[in-house]
Amino acid sequence: MQHLPRRRRSQPWRRVLAVSAGLAVVAGTYGALRAEILEAILVKVNGEIISKSDLEARQVAALRQRGGSQNMSDAELKKAIADMTPQIILDTVDEMLLLQRGRELGYHLTEERFNQILDNIKKENKIETQEQFDAALKAENMTLSELRRSIEKQMIVNQVQQNEVMAHISVTEDEAKVYYAAHPNEFATPSTMMLREILVAVPKDAKGLNVAKDEEAKAKADALRARLAAGESVEKIVAEASDASSKANGGLIGPISKEDLDPALRAVFEPLKTGDLTPVLRTAAGFEVYKIDSMTEAKTIPFDQAREQIADKVANSKRMGEFVKYMQKLRAQAVIDWKNAELAVAAAKQAATSVK
Repeated sequence: MQHLPRRRRSQPWRRVLAVSAGLAVVAGTYGALRAEILEAILVKVNGEIISKSDLEARQVAALRQRGGSQNMSDAELKKAIADMTPQIILDTVDEMLLLQRGRELGYHLTEERFNQILDNIKKENKIETQEQFDAALKAENMTLSELRRSIEKQMIVNQVQQNEVMAHISVTEDEAKVYYAAHPNEFATPSTMMLREILVAVPKDAKGLNVAKDEEAKAKADALRARLAAGESVEKIVAEASDASSKANGGLIGPISKEDLDPALRAVFEPLKTGDLTPVLRTAAGFEVYKIDSMTEAKTIPFDQAREQIADKVANSKRMGEFVKYMQKLRAQAVIDWKNAELAVAAAKQAATSVK
């Protein structure tokens, strides 16, 4: 679902920015920063700049996405900002490299495609008039040109990743078969049951469990089970006597997988087949009897039918490794001019971590 990108800053985020500025963008973790980190330009990537305000905006967005930052103390905010900044600055550099590569390849957002995206945004947000759309943009503190730049940036990044990374990932037959053999549960559908339940609730008085009422309920449940065993219609008995909420549905519940049941309850159902009854079972609600209404057998999707699904899974598992290699290549080919040594070290450490 597409939504208008959010840029509005509420009062708590002003405090975040104040903390960020007081930290001079990053604090503590990489040692005390010298005054030169307050320079507006933090790094140049092939001549394009990433400024302090660019980084602050991303810090705010990251904190907003993380949630709960409004209730943090200043010290907690400082630590949160310090912890997330290495990844943020590395992602910012990488995004700029991807955008530059996309422009080299001639990727851009056409007017026709932009209008299609705008139509989808309006439709999904139930915006019917231009006045409503203008008001929505204003509420997000965003102009139409800013919205276009944001959409185009994301489109170019995605297109580069797809065409330069994903398009070159292949999955061999042997790799697919190895994955299939190693992950049998992903291609298995467990057996399931549809049940009819009858509940005889046990009322409690102010003192808790009433033994006499408990025995009375047990006797009633036994009698109802005997009627079921003698062939009476389960729907009739449910309508007449069940205290369960499923009464409105003829007592029908499910589908239920035996694997999802408590081990003790699973042992009760394991030997049963369609039409069988459970013993009278004591539950937190009272005494219950279940009848197996229907069952489906466990199935395993054959390899030939699962081949496309497996290819997607294996390709996705390769994607991150290939993307890391691709970004290493772009960084090595780029002229990255760091204006702050601490940020450069932080980004380098974060990049090394992603390789492991």
